This record gives sequence, structure tokens and C-alpha cells, in this order.
Amino acid sequence: MSLKENIFVTKPFQAPFSEITSEINRAWDNQWLTNNGPLLLELEQKLKTYLQVPEVAFVTNGTIAIQLAIKALEIEGEVITTPFSYVATTSSLVWEHCEPVFVDVDPQTFNMDPALIETAITPKTTAILATHVFGVPCDVDAIGAIAEKHGLKVIYDGAHAFGTTLEGKSLLSYGTMSTLSTHATKLFHSVEGGAVIINDTTGTEQESAGRVVCENRFKIDRARNFGHNGPENFTSIGINGKNSEFHAAVGLVNLRYISDILADRARQHAKYDEYLTEEVLQKPVIASGVNWNKSYYPVVFKSEQQALAVMDALAQEKIFARRYFYPLLSELPYITEQVDVPVAKKISDAILCLPLYYGLEDEQVERISKIVLAAL
Repeated sequence: MSLKENIFVTKPFQAPFSEITSEINRAWDNQWLTNNGPLLLELEQKLKTYLQVPEVAFVTNGTIAIQLAIKALEIEGEVITTPFSYVATTSSLVWEHCEPVFVDVDPQTFNMDPALIETAITPKTTAILATHVFGVPCDVDAIGAIAEKHGLKVIYDGAHAFGTTLEGKSLLSYGTMSTLSTHATKLFHSVEGGAVIINDTTGTEQESAGRVVCENRFKIDRARNFGHNGPENFTSIGINGKNSEFHAAVGLVNLRYISDILADRARQHAKYDEYLTEEVLQKPVIASGVNWNKSYYPVVFKSEQQALAVMDALAQEKIFARRYFYPLLSELPYITEQVDVPVAKKISDAILCLPLYYGLEDEQVERISKIVLAAL
């Protein structure tokens, strides 16, 4: 790669095209291109094995995954959530006629601060929707204890969480349900896609697609397929949340390379860390027992002006950082009740994610780091 080529904040991992076409040929030969075909079911099973979770339902995208989880768990009323995440975390709640109740974030992890959750609970509160921002774990023990005490369901937006483990367990194995994005920008991707991870397997077992599943899996299966329970039987309202065999084919191939992808992220992080120390820039603190997937390289500057100056200096060299996540979700135009979340505001104003993607060379990371330091 030439040092003068454009360097974007991310690029999709691209496995050998021959492997992709080999899997697509399987789908083509099957003459089954969508509607939960054999490749999709195979991907679900392999993801279930890799993540060591009870159930994985592969769906259209990560936003639909959140909406399906909200619908399947019959969540309504107020939902306590984070102001610092991608817009889909909040828009999914509003779309499903829930009221987001924002609490501030922890200054070390950038995730929802559990110490603020209980004071936000009212008789209308039915759930907590928290995001593992940048794949860094929320305090799942504290959130779980609060949820159990108050009888609340917990959904974790795990769009960034693939590959992160906590005490050896996948981060996606926490919560009543967790959701995943497998969009092309993600560490593990299927071009477009997402998944609902069903961790609560209690309830009445039911038959779905020729197998017996837990109640929550049954609800997700029905909801992603128009409410069908057989060709002529509609048991509930549903949408088209299914994904195609072509997307599943890409996912199956990319899963073969996940160890290489994670190792390459770690290499780039280590190189950045040689130049951009905690004394220079604030970074999320990773707790003990966490094996972070290093899916992003977020850094927080001393001020918004400093962050914008760095972003401009990089852009002049055809290097494109991004303000993940700006603006705050509590400032969206369809959020009517304004809240004071000073920690999240400070981070959102002054944060940049620096380029990080499979194959970004050490020389590129060094160059980016030196431009950042010079701009400071």
C-alpha cells in the first residue's frame, strides 16, 4: 500500500473471492437463495458453537435484531438506556413505541454507569438496553443485579462485541437477549446482517422449523418471518427480518478467518499504543478478566477543538478518522425530554476513532500517530 493512498476509518475484511463463490455456488445449486436456507442455518449453528451461546437467530441487520428483541420480550413503557451509542440503539426503542430514559456513562469504560440506573427506575420501567461500546464490556454483574431486583429485562446492544470475552465467556452471552451487527464495517461481517442471541431459554418449549426450541427463540423465529408458523398459520404479528443465503455464505467464510482478524487488530492496537499513551490521550479502561476484541481505536482529546484540529490534520493527508459517537442520542430531534449527561457529552464532543482495519500496515499506523501528535 502506498503511504499516500486514502486511509479510511475502516474497510471491510475481504476473504479470498474463490472461497466466497464456492459457498455461493452451494446456494445456487440448492436453488434456495433466501427464506432461512441451509447456509443460513449452518451459519447460525457455527456462530452458536463459536460464541458458546444457547441460541443464535441470524437476521437482516443489527437494527432489526434490536427491534425483534424488543418485540419478542414484549417490552413497552420506559427503557433505561445510554446516550452514547450509534443511533440505532435509540431509534429502535422509539420505533417500537418505547420511551428511552437516558443515564450518563462511566468515564472509564464509556458505557452506561450502573450507579445511575436505580435512580432512573420508575413504575413504567420495563427494561434496560445497554451498549457494549466499542466492544468494551458493560458492568454486566451490576446491571444484572439491578435488573433482577426490579424485575427488568436486559438487552445488550452487542453490535461491536463479537470476539470479546469476559472471564472466558462471550460478551454476547449476557442479558436476556443480546444483539449483534454483522455489517461490512464490523470485525466479523456478512456484508449486511445481524443476529439475536437468546440467552433466556426458559418458558414453554415449542416446535419451530422441525425442531423444539425455547419460547424466546420461537418468538424470534416467528417475528422475523411475518408471523408464520407453517405455510398457512400466523401465530403473531411479524416483519421480514430474514437474511439471504448469499450473506450467510460470506459469513461462513469470514468466520474461518476470525482468529487472524482478531490477531491483526491486536497488532495495530499495540503499534498505536507505542505512540499514543494514556498520558497523551484518554482511552477506555479494560477491566481484568476481559479479552477485548479491539474492534476500534477510540481516543478522547482534551477538548472538541483539539479533536477537530486533529481530524482536519489527518484529512489533509487523506486520512479519515470519525467522531464515534456524535451527537449524543439524547440530543436527537425526536427526543423531547432533555437530560443532563455531562460525562457522555464531554466524551462525545472530544472523541475520535482512528483508522483500524484488517491489513492496515505498521507504517500507516506510525504515520497516523505522528500526525496526531504533531497536531496536538
